[in-house]
Formats: sequence, C-alpha cells, structure tokens
Amino acid sequence: MASRRPPPRRRRPPPQRRRRRGGSDLGRRILWAIPLIAFAVFIVVEGGLIFTIGLLVVGIVCMGELFEMVDALRPVKLAGFLALIALAFAALYGTTYNVLLMMVALLPVLFFLTVGRPQKDGRTVSMAVTVLGVWWIALAIAHAVLLRRLPHGDAIIVDVLVGTFLGDTAAYVGGRAFGRRPLAPDLSPNKTLEGLIIGMAFAVAGVWFAGLYQDWLSGVDALLLGVAVAFAAPVGDLFESLIKRDAGAKDTGSMLGPHGGLLDRIDAVLFSVPIAFYVWHALM
Repeated sequence: MASRRPPPRRRRPPPQRRRRRGGSDLGRRILWAIPLIAFAVFIVVEGGLIFTIGLLVVGIVCMGELFEMVDALRPVKLAGFLALIALAFAALYGTTYNVLLMMVALLPVLFFLTVGRPQKDGRTVSMAVTVLGVWWIALAIAHAVLLRRLPHGDAIIVDVLVGTFLGDTAAYVGGRAFGRRPLAPDLSPNKTLEGLIIGMAFAVAGVWFAGLYQDWLSGVDALLLGVAVAFAAPVGDLFESLIKRDAGAKDTGSMLGPHGGLLDRIDAVLFSVPIAFYVWHALM
C-alpha cells in the first residue's frame, strides 16, 4: 500500500512592514495648521481691534473647552467669559494697570455670580476652577494684546509663534525618532527628554533666525527672547497635560482633527507669549 504524501506546506506571505504613524500624523498636522497660520498672520498684521476680537474668539473657544473638561466641578462660566472680555479690552484701551484692576474686580464679581446660583455645595471648587481658566487663558490673551501694542510688537509675536510652534514640531519629530528617556511619564507618557532638548534648540534657533530679517532686533536680544520661549513653551504644554490627566481627557476637544482641541494647539503659546511680553518690555 502506497504511503500518502503529506500535503505541501503553504508558504506564508512575507510580513508587511507596518507603516509608522509618525509621518502621516505629521502630514495631517501640517495640513490642519495652514488655516490656523493664515488666521494668525491676518490678525497680527491688522492689529488693534481686529487682533483683539480674533484673540477673543480663540479665548472663548479655549475657555469653553476647559470648562467642558472640568464640567463636573461646575465652573462659573459667565464669570470666566466676562473676565476674558474685560481683560482683552483693558489691554487694548488701557495699560497693565487696567489689566490688574480687572483681575482685582474678578473675585467680587465671581463671588456674587456664585452665590446667585442654586448650587449649595462645592462652591469654593467652582470658583477655584473658574479663576484657573481666567489666569491661564484670559490673562495670556491680555498679554498678547499688550505685546502687540509695544513697538515692533507685531513682529515679536510672529517671532514667538515661530519659535513656539517650530520647537513643538521639532520636539514631536525628534522625540519619535530619538526619544528614549521619558520626560514626565505621570503627565505625558509620550514626551521624552531627547524630544525636549531638540525642541528647545529649534525654538531658540527659530526666534534667532527670524530676527535676522529684523534690523532693529539684535542677535543677542533674539537669543534672549528665544531662550525665554524655549523654556516657557514646554512648561505650558506640560501644564495642560496635568489638567487633562486630572480630568481624564486625552484631548481638550476635536475641533482641529489630529491636533485635538484649540487649547491643545495653543497651550504652549499661553505660556510663551506672557514671558515674551516681559522680556521684550525689558529689552526695549
């Protein structure tokens, strides 16, 4: 009796290489960033009331995303939005004194709006998270308006934006390519020390390079401004990561596709712009 031959073994197809998501994510991020850059350039060039109104739109969206994230804490939303508007126009038509005056007025207004609500418990936490939104978002918007009003303020804002976003992009790409050591695993597991260093280097270089086309900005001043941006921007990024981690949210929203919410996109700017205002004010 003839022995049966075993069936031929099928050859497995060669394994397909998994495409890294980094490249495609970066391409989508760039495409989504184009209209944001156009909007930013437009309002910065226009300045004045147009710039302030444009920033108010940004601030209202960002504050709305924050209040939505911490909705369980019942923030006093009306107080937050009123403070945002008051601070922006105080910066436009007044001085830093008027901005400070609006911040002082915030607490009594917040108090009366809080006690007027039917809420009977957790009111201290509600006021606290509202103040957080004002200090984080509204005060940064006011500083952007103040910075735009300084001599060469429009160009300085562009320099700061270039340094902030170039540093952020370099940290993202450099971290994916060379990242080995976690930067702050409890806050943002994907951020690495290598990405931070690469991002800071590109932030300084971006501001310095932009300053080469501005004959009124010396190389030393550009470097000082770049260093301030390089240190402030990552702190702003981690600050938002802490709040999102506490709120149990991956992103602040989905308005900007791969970028998440608008607050996800400008978290670093909310720290770099106020620092830039004081640095440039001192250098003038």
